[in-house]
Amino acid sequence: MLIVTCLLPGVVAAQSVDSGNEVSKVATQSARYLNPVYQLTLDAAVVLTKQARACASHLGKSVTISILDAAGQVILISRQEDVGPHNTEASRRKAYTSVSTKTPTLALSRNARGNPDTENLANLPELLLLGGGCPLWFQGKLVGAIGVAGGGSPENDDLIAKSAGIQEAGIFTQLN
Repeated sequence: MLIVTCLLPGVVAAQSVDSGNEVSKVATQSARYLNPVYQLTLDAAVVLTKQARACASHLGKSVTISILDAAGQVILISRQEDVGPHNTEASRRKAYTSVSTKTPTLALSRNARGNPDTENLANLPELLLLGGGCPLWFQGKLVGAIGVAGGGSPENDDLIAKSAGIQEAGIFTQLN
C-alpha cells in the first residue's frame, strides 16, 4: 500500500501533463481547420437600426431596415407602419446582396450596369442590385450587413444604410 501511495502523485502528474499536451495538440489542429468568428448580437442590430432610423427620420422618410449576420441570416427586420410591404423583402435582399458580395449595393448596381461581365448579377434570384445595402465590418472582417428600403431613392436608402455603425465597438459600414 505504501508503494501505491508513493507512486499515485506521479501517475496523476503524468496524466495532467499528458492531458495538457493533448489539449494543446487539439488547439493546434483546430487552428488549422477553424477560424474565429465575430457574431453580431441582437443588441448590436437594435443599435444599428436605431441609428439608421434616426437618419431616415431626419430625411423625412419611413423605411424598412434589415440586419443580417455574416452568413446572410436575419437578425432583425424593422418596418415602419406606413412603408409598403414589398420593402420588407427588398431590405432583406439588399442586405443579403451586400453581405454576399462584400460591397455596398449602390456601387454594385452601378458597376454591374456598366460592365458586361457583371450585368448578369441582376439575374441571380437572391441578389437585389438597388442602393441601400451595406456590409458591416469589425477589425477588417465582415460581420453582417444592413439593408434599407422605402427611402424614396437608391441614394437615400444608401445614405441611411451608411449612417449605421457603432463607433465605440468598432463596427462600421465601410472597411477601414
